[in-house]
Amino acid sequence: MNSKHAIISILKTSAFISEMILNGLKPYEISEQQFNVLRILRGQKGIAANLFTVQDRMVHKRSNTTRLIDKLIQKKLVKRNVCIKNRRKIELFITEDGLDFLKKIDPITDEIEKKVLKNISSKDLNSLISILNSIN
Repeated sequence: MNSKHAIISILKTSAFISEMILNGLKPYEISEQQFNVLRILRGQKGIAANLFTVQDRMVHKRSNTTRLIDKLIQKKLVKRNVCIKNRRKIELFITEDGLDFLKKIDPITDEIEKKVLKNISSKDLNSLISILNSIN
């Protein structure tokens, strides 16, 4: 019975956090998955990423990454280049507009994270991270 309770608690907490993030991002007309792609590309620090790299690092593994990237390209937050050495390979980069966009919404997501975790001590937070990492 404890395992069922733990799983339900994890799922409810995940849904609660996703809803808070979604509400924070809504005024900026960006989805949680698009936000995730932008943060992945920012983390590349100017080094090209390919579709597999982005998919592998996505929080929501079942996202249609190609569609997400196409929408971000339309918004001019991401650019896609064909690799000069291998024309079948696509390189993805975050644009300056994408970096500026993240700078604008980082404080909002930081505030959401603080709000969600306000009742958890640093020690408990480290334990939580360790426990959750042991699941996957």
